[in-house]
Amino acid sequence: MPETTPKGLTRLAFGGDYNPEQWPESVWTEDVRLMREAGVTMVSVGIFSWALLEPAPGTYDFGWLDRVLDLLHDNGIRVDLGTPTVVPPVWFFRAHPEALPVTADGRRYEFGSRGAICHSNADYRAAAANITTRLAERYGDHPALAMWHVHNEYGVPVSACYCDSCAAHFRRWLARRYGTVDAVNEAWGTTFWGQRYGGFDDINPPRLTPTVGNPAQALDYKRFADATIRENFRAERDILHRLAPGVPVTTNFMTALSQCDSIDYWAWGREVDLVTNDHYLITDGRRTHVNLAMAADLTRSVAGGAPWLLLEHSTSGVNWQPRNPAKTPGQMARNSLAHVARGSEGAMFFQWRQSRRGAEKFHSAMLPHGGTDTRVWREVVGLGASLDALREIRATRTVADVAVLWDWHSWWAQNLEWRPSADHDARERADAFYEALYDRHLTVDFAHPEADLSAYPLVVVPALYLMTEAAGHNLTRYVEGGGTLLVSYFSGIVDEHDAVHEGACPGALRDVLGLTVEEFAPLLEGDTVRVTGPDGTGLAADVWTEFVVPRGAETVWTYADGPAAGYPAVTRHRLGEGTAWYVSTRLDTGGLDAVLARAAEDARVPARPGLPRDVEVVRRTGESGSYLFAINHTGTDAKVPLDTPGTELLTGETAAGRIEVPAGAVRVVRLDG
Repeated sequence: MPETTPKGLTRLAFGGDYNPEQWPESVWTEDVRLMREAGVTMVSVGIFSWALLEPAPGTYDFGWLDRVLDLLHDNGIRVDLGTPTVVPPVWFFRAHPEALPVTADGRRYEFGSRGAICHSNADYRAAAANITTRLAERYGDHPALAMWHVHNEYGVPVSACYCDSCAAHFRRWLARRYGTVDAVNEAWGTTFWGQRYGGFDDINPPRLTPTVGNPAQALDYKRFADATIRENFRAERDILHRLAPGVPVTTNFMTALSQCDSIDYWAWGREVDLVTNDHYLITDGRRTHVNLAMAADLTRSVAGGAPWLLLEHSTSGVNWQPRNPAKTPGQMARNSLAHVARGSEGAMFFQWRQSRRGAEKFHSAMLPHGGTDTRVWREVVGLGASLDALREIRATRTVADVAVLWDWHSWWAQNLEWRPSADHDARERADAFYEALYDRHLTVDFAHPEADLSAYPLVVVPALYLMTEAAGHNLTRYVEGGGTLLVSYFSGIVDEHDAVHEGACPGALRDVLGLTVEEFAPLLEGDTVRVTGPDGTGLAADVWTEFVVPRGAETVWTYADGPAAGYPAVTRHRLGEGTAWYVSTRLDTGGLDAVLARAAEDARVPARPGLPRDVEVVRRTGESGSYLFAINHTGTDAKVPLDTPGTELLTGETAAGRIEVPAGAVRVVRLDG
């Protein structure tokens, strides 16, 4: 079995992308001295260096990289070594311009950015395999090498190409997947609009059409594009495994960012030796620490619950959003330790030294333009000391309370054209349900719809439009066995080919929910409805309503007005030993919490009223002990109750009964016993 932890790293990972090629060699010694001062344990090197390593076809210059790796090793710093295949050199594209990707409307991108690659191109594949082989042969046994970092952020910014090479590759992929063109016609429903194909050679990618194309074809092309990128990762990974056995291979995911929704990370998580993730705060006015927690929980879930690694985040502001605020004092440490609480084996950044040139010169770094006499640098040094104090938590696992179902294929299908309402956003519902669980201080595992759910007392399904029959049967078994299920509207509607399940909606969930939906009744922009409970309490909703007919379910809340007035809005169905709840409208925050409270009561998930809002409490446990992380995202000091006394690792203080967590601070208690 391949190694799953960075080789030779005995502490939590702390460091960042190191790009010494941007600087005169005279700066390197200072860099390493400051890394030691900050407590850096590992850096990522060489990710964008193909043009320097192979300045001309078949001509190599490894001398500078030799000196960098030797310098880092001499100073006790481990190396995450990149294969630079995200940025082929300009000479490669001049020789092979067809390796640049083509958009759906037929335009070919130019050289001059990053990640602009046709992953079906045979010349790119050969060149990537060659530079990867050269690196593995030269550095596979280098004493600084901790792990391999293949490519960079697959799927960003280009996930799909529509060129003729991709068309031919797509046809081969379809032939393997379906066997015959008749099977493709059946899966895609090509009799509609006379789209039937007579042979595989008739099929092209879903290029620009005058109106909406075939949605099943578009969905399969997303699967094909993801699978093609994954083929290239596997090719590099297998070279590295063969030439550098015992060194783990990874690539950096971006699990919860909408910029990278083209990747099926459930599939990718099975391919890497160690799951790693990049996370950047989206400063859109929402509570950024909630999205951070969601990203960390999702990454841990992709890792199967095993420890993972935050490979990139920012010390302060980024540079690619419309507005890029700096992080407030203490926020960098809170962000970093919140990832650690949720399973990361450290906190890495982009990047070590802030660039003076190029597209990311205003992106923050561990060593800012202002040098060491800056707040950011002082906080970096403090974070290094904190992570060193937490080294004993390595290999422990985060403890989850509930599960949320998540499926990238459903997002792909949901986001295709011509759905009942442009205002319905499945990702928004996932965020809303997660935030409601977060505010009840529940730690979430994410799960694939066909995964074993028996360990969870409560499973939440936030708007999973696409759901296979197998997933529907899985949820039925879960509820019959004693689980509590909470489902949001427009879930279970279509199968894996974007075909509506036979019979009334919601086909895959009809039996477990004990109801049918006769018709969707989405609201006009700005319209709202009220729903009322048996005690007269009212909840507010918008965007979506449905004509729900109970078939065994009981009505808990009813539409008081709107197109579905008098029909059930929220239902509850007893099935076997468990219960299934259904929410047929988009409830506001208070309404969602009210329904979640009822479902949590059914599931016997304990309420935690003693914890203040935005004070995050998460546990990690393992052979070394049990650890409670308390993270205060507020501007007020907080008190967190402790069931068990222990020792606070960042201050060395003993704690019993409760732990004081100052405003904006983090405390980590090793619990006794």
